[in-house]
Amino acid sequence: MRLLVLGTGVMAKNQVANFLAIDGVEVVGAVDTDQARLDEFADHFHIEKRFRTLDEAIAWGDFDSATNVTPDRIHHTTSLALIAAGKHVFCEKPLAEHYAQALEMTEAAEAAGVINMVNLTYRNVAPLQRAREMVLAGELGTIRHVEASYLQSWLVSRAWGDWRTESRWLWRLSTGHGSNGVLGDVGIHILDFAAYGAATDIDHVFARLKTFNKAPGGQIGEYMLDANDSFTMSVDFTNGALGVIHATRWATGHLNELKLRIYGEKGSLEVTHRPDGSDLRGCFGDDIENAIWRDIEVPAVLTNYQRFAEAVRTGKQDDPTFRHAANLQKVIDLSIVSERERRELSLLAEQEQESTPDKRIPPLTVVV
Repeated sequence: MRLLVLGTGVMAKNQVANFLAIDGVEVVGAVDTDQARLDEFADHFHIEKRFRTLDEAIAWGDFDSATNVTPDRIHHTTSLALIAAGKHVFCEKPLAEHYAQALEMTEAAEAAGVINMVNLTYRNVAPLQRAREMVLAGELGTIRHVEASYLQSWLVSRAWGDWRTESRWLWRLSTGHGSNGVLGDVGIHILDFAAYGAATDIDHVFARLKTFNKAPGGQIGEYMLDANDSFTMSVDFTNGALGVIHATRWATGHLNELKLRIYGEKGSLEVTHRPDGSDLRGCFGDDIENAIWRDIEVPAVLTNYQRFAEAVRTGKQDDPTFRHAANLQKVIDLSIVSERERRELSLLAEQEQESTPDKRIPPLTVVV
């Protein structure tokens, strides 16, 4: 696979390190509007071809796949350009700023027949994949309740840097810079974590979003700090289970923790992932009477990077696809409407839905 890297920020470095560890993958070019950053990145990874624009890279064309590591608001136009050029695309999350764009990207990729995947990185968590296997095998019985949380503390800790002075953090707090806040940034991760692990989809949502005051006048330099910092969400799943999902950047003492609890009639599972590792615990059989939880051994799994490379090699589409990410984007969009209207919303088939005046949001049904 001959890979082009579009965007050379922090996440791109992580991606390229993973891709270069895969046999048969060659990183043949890099694109960035910042020449100094581009050169530093390309020198580090010994990449010869360097471009200031995607158009230049496409005109050169000597690559078959691209990883799109640009800011969220740029995913739409750049991915469409790559798809139109017949290139396979591995896109950072979220796929787009809203569902209409995500759907356009999905339909374009499917029509072009190119491999399309979204880097929902926590699919790489082996305990999550094992939990899903156990749910699908019926080991938990009927699923009744699901809890999921994504806790970060970078608004109260400098462990990852100072958000007050660094643009890589400030843009995530500003809708004017393309951010949908914690909901759009890590919300898509915890929604996927919950739905994938519990082997079900979300069909109803009621959400609350909160933006806290973080600076005088709510602004630092060019950044208006108006994106949501925390969200809570009550959801119904298509398998009949009730769920609670929440995320925040104010979780003092939690650098980056995802947790999923799945409760079934025959047993329960708990998946925890932190920077220093992940684990899976379960409560089954006689242990249920005394609430005894035991660790469950989990084998290693393929990463998103390995599965994308294999999909390109074989021509067989793998998950998570653009369509899956678009469906998660629909939940996020409806959550924003739910907060605004203080109502529960239903994700129904398009022919069953009513129209909404917000053109960014797909048709939806309001449940009173």
